[in-house]
Amino acid sequence: MNELEELVSDWLTLPDVAEQLDLSISKVHSLLEERALLAVRLGERKIRSVPAAFINDGAILDSLKGTISVLTDAGFTDEEMIRWLFTADETLPGRPVDALKEGRKTEIRRRAQALAW
Repeated sequence: MNELEELVSDWLTLPDVAEQLDLSISKVHSLLEERALLAVRLGERKIRSVPAAFINDGAILDSLKGTISVLTDAGFTDEEMIRWLFTADETLPGRPVDALKEGRKTEIRRRAQALAW
């Protein structure tokens, strides 16, 4: 098991994401290309997987796409973004992904922008 798999306890395969969002698998691929979602390859078979925390009540976490955009501008890879979003930060407190779920996107994006400097 790699570090990301330990950091993020719950993962969804792309077909699972499609089912939870009630979308076709091709639409899920489009969401990944549009940077509305992030996926990494996990396990021996290198299956593309999405952190389950990115899906909330049948929808993608509201503030995720904009946050991905800020982190992309800061030069983060998909794996680095997931690591940052799921790593606890004592100054928050908690994990950035949890703060996004709580509606604190401005604070998280400000922190993400600061990483670029």
